[in-house]
Amino acid sequence: MCELNDLKEKLAALETRLKDNEQQLVELRNKERTKVIFSAEAGARNAIGPFNTETTLIYKTVITNIGNAYSKFTGIFTAPVAGVYYFTIFHHSGGHRRTKLFLYKNSQCMVVTEDHKAAHATAHNGGNAVFLQLQHGDQVFVRMDANSHVWGSNYHTTFSGFLVSQM
Repeated sequence: MCELNDLKEKLAALETRLKDNEQQLVELRNKERTKVIFSAEAGARNAIGPFNTETTLIYKTVITNIGNAYSKFTGIFTAPVAGVYYFTIFHHSGGHRRTKLFLYKNSQCMVVTEDHKAAHATAHNGGNAVFLQLQHGDQVFVRMDANSHVWGSNYHTTFSGFLVSQM
C-alpha cells in the first residue's frame, strides 16, 4: 500500500513538471515570434538641410516595417519589447557642406557619423552601426547637426534596425 502511495506522489510530481515544461515551451515560442525589423530612407527629392539647430531626421520612405515600431511621421523607432537591437545609419551628401548625424537612444547620443566640408570633394558618404540594449518603450532616432545636410533622394540616406534577441 505504501508503494502505491509513493507511485501516486511521483506521478503527481511528474504531471506538475510536465505542465511547467509545456508552459515554458509556449513562452519560448511566443518570444521567438516577436519580429522587429525596419528600414527607412530619407525620402526627399533633394538635399535635407542645413538647419540652424540640431534637427531630428525623419526618414519618410519606409522600405520595411515589420512590427510597426518605426514612425515615418516622427522619425522615431520605439522598442516594442525589451532586447538587444542592431541599428545602422548611412548618409550621402554633397561635399560643399559638412554632414554630421547622431544616433540617439532616448536622450543619449550613442554613435555619430560625420564628414567635413571639403574644397575638392563632390560627395560625402558615411555610416555607423551599433548594438543597443533597449527596454520596452525606449526610443531610437537620428538627429542631424546644425548647419549640416544629407541627400534625401535615391535611397542614399537610410536608417535601419532589427531585434537581435529578446530579453
